[in-house]
Amino acid sequence: TAPTVRFSPAARSLFDEPLGIAVRGLGPRQPVTLRASVQDEAGERFEATARYEAEESGELDLSRSPALPGGSFSGLEPMGLLWALQPQKPFWCMVKRDVQTPLRLLLEVFEGHGPPLGRLLAEAQHERIFLQDGVQRVPVREGRIRATLFLPPGEAPFPGIIDIHGLEGGLFEHRASLLARHGFATLALAYYRYEDLPQNPTEFHLEYFEEAVNFMLQHPQVKRPRLGLLGYSKGGELCLAMAAFLKNITAVASVNGPVFVTVIPLCYKDKIIPPVPVHEERVTVNQSNVFDCSNVLDDPFQVPGHQSLIPVEKIEANLLFIAGQDDNLIKSEHFAIETCKRLQAQGKNNFQILSYPGTGHYFDPPFFPLNTTGRHPVFLKLTSFGGELKAFSKAQVQAWPKIQAFFNKYLKEK
Repeated sequence: TAPTVRFSPAARSLFDEPLGIAVRGLGPRQPVTLRASVQDEAGERFEATARYEAEESGELDLSRSPALPGGSFSGLEPMGLLWALQPQKPFWCMVKRDVQTPLRLLLEVFEGHGPPLGRLLAEAQHERIFLQDGVQRVPVREGRIRATLFLPPGEAPFPGIIDIHGLEGGLFEHRASLLARHGFATLALAYYRYEDLPQNPTEFHLEYFEEAVNFMLQHPQVKRPRLGLLGYSKGGELCLAMAAFLKNITAVASVNGPVFVTVIPLCYKDKIIPPVPVHEERVTVNQSNVFDCSNVLDDPFQVPGHQSLIPVEKIEANLLFIAGQDDNLIKSEHFAIETCKRLQAQGKNNFQILSYPGTGHYFDPPFFPLNTTGRHPVFLKLTSFGGELKAFSKAQVQAWPKIQAFFNKYLKEK
């Protein structure tokens, strides 16, 4: 019989859930190479390959068969073909803006270990989806707010989270859509470079984010009065500022976020928090012409009474800092530790840090491909974000359920 590929679940699975992969109908101990590939919305292709040997029965099950050296990874890695996906175009970052369409995974089985790749023995496709059946996607255009609300299936009201992304701007829905399947009413909030929001703002106003908080707390399907905030990079900074100045914020998870204002001043009522100075002369460039910007920001903890620091001592919410130890954009672990020291000195214990080795600035839900480089928001040059493939993939898998457990603990009724 001809070899066949089996997926579990068979036809489609949620992007953040494991996928079982097996091949049947091979010869005893037959050597094969598996290649996984996806195309993102921009048409760019991502690939990973792995070498295997079938069992005596002719079956190959990635949950019990280790990958042999010579491919994108080796060892027992059931999800290796997904977490090891890398762009075929150098320095490309996966684009996934439309959560209503799946990413289509193509799995091919080739004879032998190559190179070159041998004869194609089998292939199959599988859909990786972002919207679980029953999750509602609701565009929000209320007052100044530009956002998308994701509502879980089941009986409302649900614990509410506002999800804020980084300084690249626009609207990112992938994380919010996946959180909704885990039971959270999640608002993916844009704050600039989207529709009629400012394209190049000279300052951010916390009143805009306050409007989003009020929208969530007045929504009939969102539990009151507790609200959670989840921010990545600049979004983490904004979430901390919201918790310092606004009411009803109970839990904040900051993923590689600064604890001070960066790049663009932050205003609230009559208060203006200036950004930390950026020192372009401290940039170094590697052989691939990639910038290293890890030392361009002043450390505000070294300057007493620094005006750029967010007044974290005012925060009553519970705080979760998620930090990549190899973050080349923000020294996120250092700043999280210094912040928690400051809170501790105030007699507070409303914080925890999850710190991950080999993990750079880029951080997303499980099984997103690693992005080690990106365009710097100030210098607009290709910049190192840091991170190593295997360590990064483990960090994503470990952190994602911990983020959910954190919000469940502090947002659900006691």
